[in-house]
Amino acid sequence: MIVKTDKPASAEVDMTPTARETSPASSDSTARSKVRLFLIRGVVAIAWAAVFAAAAHSLTTAVTVGAGILLVLYPLIDVVGSVIDARSQTGSARRLLLADAAVSTIAAIALCVASTGTVANVLAVFGVWAAISGAAQLILALRRRAQLGNQWPMLVAGSFSIVAGVTYLMLSAGDNPKLRLLVLYTATGGVEFVVQAWLLDRRRRDVATPATPILSAK
Repeated sequence: MIVKTDKPASAEVDMTPTARETSPASSDSTARSKVRLFLIRGVVAIAWAAVFAAAAHSLTTAVTVGAGILLVLYPLIDVVGSVIDARSQTGSARRLLLADAAVSTIAAIALCVASTGTVANVLAVFGVWAAISGAAQLILALRRRAQLGNQWPMLVAGSFSIVAGVTYLMLSAGDNPKLRLLVLYTATGGVEFVVQAWLLDRRRRDVATPATPILSAK
């Protein structure tokens, strides 16, 4: 008697981009890159605040060349960070990051022009940019909670940026605007990025570490 045997079908491996992106190894790699990005952005912002505090300490009316260069560099830091962040994002999150990068590029150009004028001009331009970028950051944090987990530092940073931007606009119309007011804003934002990096790294480690089964003795 001849027994007909069916040859077992070989399991097909899904190698589509979606499968690769959602694999555990890919997710961990993405989380690691986010941790590094947020940490670097935070440290750079804090360092910028320290240098700018020294450069802008005595500025009351005109802006020095050194302070002007620093003012242009700050939104460009945001441009680089947003573009790198957008590389691992899709959909509305990617569009928001690229839009924020475009706004920050315009802000850098506007600050370059404003730096040739008065402190009030710089404060007004910085205020508009801070309010717009803060709104984008707030929306982005709300949309990425499922992907990145706890986003309260970014929510706080976005909200604070909006409030600070409106405040700078109001102060720019006052009698004695001060550029050193930007130090608190940038330093606080840097600290919030560092805290966000720590929270994301802790979440990544919790996901990567399998739960240890508990054996009950009978």
